[in-house]
Amino acid sequence: MIGRDALLTDLYQLTMLQGYLEAGMEGEAVFELFVRRLPPGWSFLVAGGLEQAVDYLEGLRFHEADLAWLAASGRFSRDLVERLGRLRFTGTVEALPEGSCCFPDEPIVRVIAPLPEAQLVESRLINLIHFQTLIASKAARLRLAAPGKLLVDFGMRRAHGGEAALFAARASYLGGFDGTATVLAGARFDIPLFGTMAHSFVQAHADEAAAFETFARAQPDNVVLLIDTYDTEQGAARVVEVAPRLAAAGIRIKAVRIDSGDLADHARRVRAILDQGGLTEVGIFASSSLDEAELTRFHADGVPIDGFGVGTRLTTAASHPYLDCAYKLQEYAGQARRKRSEGKQTWPGRKQVWRRYEHGRAVGDTLAREGEAAAGTPLLVAAMRHGRRVAPLPTLAEARERAAAEVAALPEAMRDLASTTPYPVAVSPGLRALAVEVDRRTATPREVEG
Repeated sequence: MIGRDALLTDLYQLTMLQGYLEAGMEGEAVFELFVRRLPPGWSFLVAGGLEQAVDYLEGLRFHEADLAWLAASGRFSRDLVERLGRLRFTGTVEALPEGSCCFPDEPIVRVIAPLPEAQLVESRLINLIHFQTLIASKAARLRLAAPGKLLVDFGMRRAHGGEAALFAARASYLGGFDGTATVLAGARFDIPLFGTMAHSFVQAHADEAAAFETFARAQPDNVVLLIDTYDTEQGAARVVEVAPRLAAAGIRIKAVRIDSGDLADHARRVRAILDQGGLTEVGIFASSSLDEAELTRFHADGVPIDGFGVGTRLTTAASHPYLDCAYKLQEYAGQARRKRSEGKQTWPGRKQVWRRYEHGRAVGDTLAREGEAAAGTPLLVAAMRHGRRVAPLPTLAEARERAAAEVAALPEAMRDLASTTPYPVAVSPGLRALAVEVDRRTATPREVEG
C-alpha cells in the first residue's frame, strides 16, 4: 500500500538520518507542522488528514525489498540500512482534532520522538496533512457559499492521482459536503454516494426519452436524469413526457441535472417547464466548473438549483492549490530551537493553542509556550504515545460535525467569503521571551558584533 511505503519520502530525509546516526544524534526532538500564512482571501483553515497520518506512523517500516534497493543504490552505509530495517516510530503525537479550525503559526501536529524518527516522517506527514487540510478548507468555503444546498464531490477524474481522488472525497466530506461520486470513498470511509448518468448514456440511445426511461427502470430509487445532451429545455420537456409512464410503474423522478451553458438561465427555464408539467417536486442539480464565486452568486440571486456537483475546482483546489506548510524543529535535546531565515522565522519550543469563546463565538487565539497559562480552551490533544494511538480517533462523521460546529462558531466576518478581516491570534509573553532567549543563545558573530 503506497500510504505506508517508507520510501515515499524525500532523499534528504535519508541522507540526514545517516548524518545523525554517525554523529550519535538520537536525542529527543520536537517538530511542529503548521501553516505560515493563509491563501489570499481565505480567513480560516479546517485541519484534516490526522487519521491517515497516524495510520502511516503506526505502520512505518522498511521492508526487505526497500532495504535491498537502498543497499544497492550505493548512497548509504551498511549500518544505516541495518538500522532502517529495525526502525519503528516510537514517539508521541499531539494534534488538533480533525475538523478543528486553525490559523497561521498554530501547530496542527506536533511530533516528539528520537531525532532520526521525527526527521524521517516529515515529508509524508506534510503530504498527508497538507492535502486534506487544503481540500477540507476549500469544501468548508463552498459550503458557506451554498447554505442548505446538496453538495457532492465530482472530482475523481481530474484529481492528481488515485490517492488524491480518495483523500479529496474524504476531506470534502469532512469540510461539509454531503457525499461523493467516488465509489471507493464510499466503501473505505462510509461516505454517502451520489451519481447520475453521463451524456454517453443518452447518446447511445436513438431517442432521448427512451434513454431516460431505460435509466429510470434500471435505477428506480435514484432517478436523476441528465437533460443537456442536446437541448436543455427540450430535455426538460422530455422528462415531463416520460414522468407519467414512470409514475405508473411506481418510479419517481428525483431530479434533473444540467452540466453546461448558463446554469442560472437554464435552471430558471427548466424549473418553469417542470412546474408547468406538474413536476414541482423534481429537483435541479447542476455541475460544470463550479467554485465559490458561482455558488455565492447563485445563492444571492435565488437561482432555483437544489444541489451542485463540484469537481475539478474542488479536488485540485484550483483557486489556491497549495498551503504554505512547514514542519520545523522546535526543540532538541531539551533546548528550544528557532529558525530565523528571512521571511520564514518560527516561534521556538513546544506550543499550545488556546481559544477564547464569548457567547458561543470564537473571539481569538493565543499561541503560548507549553505549560504557560493562557485564557481559553487548549486545542492540541494527544493522539499517539510510544508509537501507538492513545485511543480511537474521532470517526469521520464526528470530525465532520466538529468542522461544522467550529466554522459556525467563527466570527461573522470570518464566514463572509468576501471579507479579508484576519482572525486575531496573539503570541504570549512567555513565547516572545523564549524567542529572545533562543536568539541570544544562537546569535552568529556578525549578529553579536552588530
